[in-house]
Amino acid sequence: MHFNVLVAHLASLLTVASAKDSRTFAVNHFYGQGPLTEGRMDPIISPGTASSHVHAIQGGSNFNLTMDNDALLDSHCTSSLVEADKSNYWTPSLYFQDPVNGSFISVPMFYMNVYYFFEPTDDGIEPFPVGLRMVSGNNSVRTPPPGGAANVLDTNAGTIQPVQWTCPRSSYDTPSYPATSDGLHGVGIQDPNNKGAGAGFPYMNCDGYASPLRADIHFPSCYNPKAGLDAFETNMVFPSSKGTTGGKANCPEGWTHLPHIFYEVYWNTPLFAEMWEQGQGSQPFILSNGDRTGYSLHGDFIAGWDVDVLQKIINNCDAGDSGMDKCADAGTINNSANSCNIANLIPEKISGVLEKLPGNNPPTGWGQGEATSSGPSQTASAQTTTSVAPTTKSETDSESTTTSTAPAVETGIGSWSYLGCYSDNTSTRALTGVQFADLGIGKVTSTGCMDYCGSAGFSLAGTEYAGQCFCGNKMEGGSKIAADKCDMKCEGDASQVCGGSSALSVYEKAVKAESKRASAHFRRHMYGKHT
Repeated sequence: MHFNVLVAHLASLLTVASAKDSRTFAVNHFYGQGPLTEGRMDPIISPGTASSHVHAIQGGSNFNLTMDNDALLDSHCTSSLVEADKSNYWTPSLYFQDPVNGSFISVPMFYMNVYYFFEPTDDGIEPFPVGLRMVSGNNSVRTPPPGGAANVLDTNAGTIQPVQWTCPRSSYDTPSYPATSDGLHGVGIQDPNNKGAGAGFPYMNCDGYASPLRADIHFPSCYNPKAGLDAFETNMVFPSSKGTTGGKANCPEGWTHLPHIFYEVYWNTPLFAEMWEQGQGSQPFILSNGDRTGYSLHGDFIAGWDVDVLQKIINNCDAGDSGMDKCADAGTINNSANSCNIANLIPEKISGVLEKLPGNNPPTGWGQGEATSSGPSQTASAQTTTSVAPTTKSETDSESTTTSTAPAVETGIGSWSYLGCYSDNTSTRALTGVQFADLGIGKVTSTGCMDYCGSAGFSLAGTEYAGQCFCGNKMEGGSKIAADKCDMKCEGDASQVCGGSSALSVYEKAVKAESKRASAHFRRHMYGKHT
């Protein structure tokens, strides 16, 4: 065991976690010149390699592509004002897509706050164990949350909805979200309980005083020690008020109740207010993962606290918005005139004006009709139901008989057949011959992808996320999945289907038709007539 971890563990035994009858909280403020760092770095989702998209990271300076659980304790500095907090906090970065020429301009982070809520509970609230990894939100989604735009943070209250966008404005005479929005056609949907917040991006400029567009991310607070520190997909759930009184919410038996943390990330969007027309049914901001809807907002966390200091803060600090740096139990406070920053560990151009988003993430979302995302979850809110029933043999056989003998379709460069819907992700691409084929923003179709790949000499073509095209000569990292996982209408032609969320519609060149049944299945997939 790392010496500092051992010392911290022994020291934590001197304090006692106690139940809470009412909420107390303290905001963890950051300081310095910008965030700790920005870049395509994510040691939780993409350890040891470049992440698929750019993140803005705060916290301890030992942040790295690969990190041992106790690595952060040895950070030489932290961007948190509280020196005892060397944890790391990160979210996707934000870009502005120029409506005129389609280029991407980086949006500066204005500032970030992390609220530490100590909620009413019968449980004793304990510090984060050093090295705990958490993820909240879902990088894959491009459609509105099924339960609506309001936050839901109690499993007894319905489907968890942990992320929102807040748009502080000097006047709401024109709503931030149109009342008739279904969240599928260019703008998100408003929280029915808060006219300043909603799911997905708003279509008005956020001009509140020192409060531009804000990303809001809640994290679960119940930790399962049996799952372990690294099992970010299964080790955390939100608490439940079922069977309790007085608004208390408890963790499942055997789980540890931790602080409820909440990210507020402000982006300096007013810099672009004169570059787009507001209130016209669309908006120009886009997350670094290519999401122009904002529904895929997510956050990551690795714990690097001095656990003894955090336990004292839990028990005694109720500084609210003034900040936990104002509490005597917070220990040493960093000089706000200094700055703690490290270099981007994936050197590349990520700021200024760009032709493409770093990582070649094309714009996705909007214009997919009623399609719903169904890719693998990165959200703690879904972790209460992480088990997935295996596909039965009969289901597999049925899928095989309707797709393995798909007929040919003529394109500009020959005939192709549909092989089926295949899983795909950024770490193990199913097709790797051409990592991403640039067919133009909003112009991708399945037939266009086949033409592109065929003319480049590839025998396989795949479309995904309604607006992505990939090429290759063999299937490598993917496996066949249910046909209805490929359900997104192509951005360039809504009569065609272009894969789904982390799901590729795969086509093979020069395969002849073999049955009328296969021909009917191909037409249903190609033109979206699923029966």
